Amino acid sequence: MSGFAKTLRAWFDAGALEEAAAPERDAIDWPRVIPFVLLHLGCGAVAWVGVSATALLVAGGLYVARMFALTAFYHRYFSHRAFEIGRLGQFLFACLGAAAIQRGPLWWAAHHRDHHRVSDRPEDVHSPVVHGFWWSHVGWFLSRKNFRTRLENVPDLARYPELRFLDRFDVVVPALLFAALYAAGAACERWWPALETDGWQLVVWGFFVSTVVLYHATFTINSLAHRFGKRRYATADQSRNNGWLALLTLGEGWHNNHHHYPAAARQGFRWHELDVSWLLLRLLAACGIVRALRDVPPAVRDDGDPRGRAGVAP
Repeated sequence: MSGFAKTLRAWFDAGALEEAAAPERDAIDWPRVIPFVLLHLGCGAVAWVGVSATALLVAGGLYVARMFALTAFYHRYFSHRAFEIGRLGQFLFACLGAAAIQRGPLWWAAHHRDHHRVSDRPEDVHSPVVHGFWWSHVGWFLSRKNFRTRLENVPDLARYPELRFLDRFDVVVPALLFAALYAAGAACERWWPALETDGWQLVVWGFFVSTVVLYHATFTINSLAHRFGKRRYATADQSRNNGWLALLTLGEGWHNNHHHYPAAARQGFRWHELDVSWLLLRLLAACGIVRALRDVPPAVRDDGDPRGRAGVAP
């Protein structure tokens, strides 16, 4: 099978390109760019489907829900094991994360664990310090070299066959989301016309627009949070705290905090550092859905922070 044919097959079965790629293939795999570009082009269909309050609410709700799944579960849970959850809850939130169309939880966590191991060194595949803005923002995950799920990095997660299924067939959940949005819009058009929406309008706003905005908000943590902001802690990398990015990403912008102590489920270390994902995780903990949320020890929080050493309350 040719390389192009394998790439096309990998749109539906990620196992088609699971073999390791040679170092010289650290370049854009152009057939894999096609779905990424089509998602962006799909946003242009707003000119044909129009807009409604219903469509905007659906798009905004899906943005928040999927961002939470990425930040709290793909990142803080799967990558860092910062809290505990039962197997069913683990699978359900993995499905919600997969709906963000950023591949499966094993692939995501495996690459992120590598990022912390070699942050802002030449081996860090999405460091803007080493590779520049565009590669760290979008280029790295479109390259052949970074397609393989590095299962050796996630043996704790790879033992779950349902997570491996989500990782291999990462198109399944997005396809179901697409179909559900169309069906919901068509139902609204037929039975609740006062909502002023239809199938294609919900697909365009809830699937295309919401996903593309979610993409680029998420990607800024790679491309901008190692360039712009303040460094409270003298970490070995160039991670920075950025309040604007924290607002966009439900708390991920407190990136220097996170690199100082990656084990915590909380990234806004101070009371004024809004971390929506942490607040929602506390709500889930109060409901008994998650448990053993790992907070930041005061000594770790205050280490290297003049305000902490001066006795300023957190």
